Amino acid sequence: MSKKSKPRKRKTMDEFEADYDDVFYFIAGYTDGGAPYGLTWEEVVSQELQFRPARKKEAKAVAELIHLAIGDIAEKLTGQTKTDNIRETLANFFREENNRLSHQNTMVADIYDEAAGIVITYPGEDAAMLDEPILKRLRKKRRNEEIILDKEADEGDFYIDTLCVHERFRGCGIGTALINQAEKIAKQKGYTRISLNVDRDNPSAKKLYKSLGYHEQKTIQIKGHPYDYMVKILDDIKDSKSEFPF
Repeated sequence: MSKKSKPRKRKTMDEFEADYDDVFYFIAGYTDGGAPYGLTWEEVVSQELQFRPARKKEAKAVAELIHLAIGDIAEKLTGQTKTDNIRETLANFFREENNRLSHQNTMVADIYDEAAGIVITYPGEDAAMLDEPILKRLRKKRRNEEIILDKEADEGDFYIDTLCVHERFRGCGIGTALINQAEKIAKQKGYTRISLNVDRDNPSAKKLYKSLGYHEQKTIQIKGHPYDYMVKILDDIKDSKSEFPF
């Protein structure tokens, strides 16, 4: 492959022969001494990162990211225990409308038309309604009409349900950028508060959220495990029409 400063745009990752290592996203070639040169991960993010609504056709990739983000909560939501079955069910929810994991509520961090990360958001007052399709399926599968889901979001908050960055793109600030985009959507919708839950066993995530202005408000239980409910007060609320069709 001839030397170039930047790989050509492509629709899928399979349209060209990629070459990776721990530093480079795309290796254009090698020096006489054998050292690689090309486009670094940081350069890719700064040049190519875009944000867009999710697409139904990327259900499989997004379902994997959702599963990585929520862990064993996915078993509760899907009623499945095997990874393939969990992700297949998550993908089905994603393709459908009017549920918490729907493509309608999902924004993608896009790099070369690939989902490098996702954030799922919705108004807290809509949480119960968005859980109904999931509950209906779960109760039918388990033959138990008494099943309930834990209440995660407060009314009046714009809620960040799920945030995940693909492992290949971590460490480049994409997670922070996705949170910033979620806050923009919240402001454009007229919300003064945005919230999220962080697992007590994930101190690094909690440290990040604190650095971005989120503060612990209370502790809640999700699937029998303690989570810190964190809230940020948003300033500069705008009445302008949202640029995101969520």
